Amino acid sequence: MEREKFSSRLGFILISAGCAIGLGNVWRFPYIVGEYGGAAFVLVYLVFLLVLGLPIVIMEFAVGRASRKSAALSFDVLEPEGTRWHLNKYVAIAGNYLLMMFYTTVGGWMLLYFFKMLKGDFTGMGTEAVSGVFAAILGNPAQMGLFMAAVVILCFGVCAMGLQRGVERITKVMMVCLLILMVVLAVHSIILEGGAPGLEFYLRPDFSKMWEAGIGDVIFAALGQSFFTLSIGIGALAIFGSYIGRERRLTGEAISVTLLDTLVAFMSGLIIFPACFAYDIEPTAGPSLIFITLPNVFNHMAGGRIWGILFFMFMSFAAFSTIIAVFQNIIAFAVDLTGCSLRKAVVYNIIAVILLSIPCVLGFNLWSGFMPLGAGSTVMDLEDFILSNNLLPIGSMVYLLFCTSRYGWGFQRFLAEANEGEGIRFPRWARIYVSYVLPVFVLLIFMQGYVAKFIK
Repeated sequence: MEREKFSSRLGFILISAGCAIGLGNVWRFPYIVGEYGGAAFVLVYLVFLLVLGLPIVIMEFAVGRASRKSAALSFDVLEPEGTRWHLNKYVAIAGNYLLMMFYTTVGGWMLLYFFKMLKGDFTGMGTEAVSGVFAAILGNPAQMGLFMAAVVILCFGVCAMGLQRGVERITKVMMVCLLILMVVLAVHSIILEGGAPGLEFYLRPDFSKMWEAGIGDVIFAALGQSFFTLSIGIGALAIFGSYIGRERRLTGEAISVTLLDTLVAFMSGLIIFPACFAYDIEPTAGPSLIFITLPNVFNHMAGGRIWGILFFMFMSFAAFSTIIAVFQNIIAFAVDLTGCSLRKAVVYNIIAVILLSIPCVLGFNLWSGFMPLGAGSTVMDLEDFILSNNLLPIGSMVYLLFCTSRYGWGFQRFLAEANEGEGIRFPRWARIYVSYVLPVFVLLIFMQGYVAKFIK
C-alpha cells in the first residue's frame, strides 16, 4: 500500500512544529530567559538552536524522507549491509512510549484546568486555596487517571481518522488557534497597568545577570534548552519527513519548524511576565507556574475567568499537538513493524499507553513514598530523566553518526537527500562541524545531565 502523504507543505510544518512545541516552551523557557539576562540570553539560545538543534532536525527529516518509514524501519532501509544501526529503533520506540507515559498525565491536567476555569471554580479563591486545588488533584488518582485516559482516547481518535483527514486537518486547526490565542493573551498582558516592569525584566538585555549566574551555567542552560525543546533523537520528527515529497529542501523546512517553536516559547514570556509583575506575583518555573501562579494571576485580573479559559485552551492545544504527533509515530511503529491495520494499531496502543501511564498517575499519591531520584522526586521525574538525559542525547548521537560516518548512511547521501528540491541548501562545508564538533556538544549535554542531577 502506498504511503500516505501530507496534503500541503503548511500541514507538514505545523504538525512538525506541534510535535516540537511542548510545555517546556511555557513553563521553563520564559523563566530561564528572565533569570539569565533577558534578551542577552535569547541571543545565546538562538545561536545554539541554530548550530545544535537545527542540523539534527534536518538529519531526522532526511532519514525519514529517504526511507519512507518511521524510525522502526528507517535505519533497516538505509544502513549498509551487515551493520547494526537498526538497533536504534529500540531507543526511538522506547523514547516515544516513555514520553507519553508522563505527558498524557500532564495533558490531562491541562484539560481538567480548562474545565475548572470554564466552570469558574477558581473565582474568589485566595492564594492558598488555589495551591490547594492542584494538591488535591495530585492526591486523587481516580480523577487524574480519568482525564489521562480521556486525553489518550481523544488523541488516538484523531490519529485513527488517518494522516490527512485526522492528524493533518485537526492539528492545523489547533496550531492556528494556538497561535491566535497566544497573540491575544500576549497583547492583553502587555497592555496591563503595571506590566511594563515585567516586560523590561524579560526583554532588556542584562549582561550583568549572565555574569552573576556564571557564564558556564548560562551556556549550559542555552545549550540544554535548544536541544530539549525540539524533542530530537527519538524519531518523533523523522516520521513527518517520511510523509513529505521532494519538492523542497529540508534545511528551509527545519528552519520554519524551529522558528515556530521559538516563537511560541518567546510569546509565552510576553504572556507570563507582564501579568505576574502587574499583580506582584513571583513568577516561577515548572508546573507550579501553570497550575498555581497563573490561576492566582487570573484571579486578580478584570475578566480573569475569561483569560484563564483562553490560557488553558492554549495550553491544552500545545499539549494535544505534541501527543497527537507522537501517537502518529507510535502507530507508524506498529504498522511498519507488524503490518497490522491502522485500527488494530490504534486499539492496542490505547490500551498500552493507558496502562503504561498509570505509574506516573500513582507516583503523586499511592506511590508517593517511592522517590527514585532522591527526596521529593516522583515516578514522573524518573521517566523524564531517562528520556531527557539519556534517550534523547543517545538517539541524537546515533542520527549524527549515521548521517556523517562512512560506516553509516554517509554524509554524501545525507547531503543529497537534504538538498533535493528548492530552497535553502545544507552547506557542504558544514561536514567537519557536524561530524566532529556537534557530537562533542551532544556528549557534553549528556554528561551535564548527570552532573546536574547527581553532583551538587
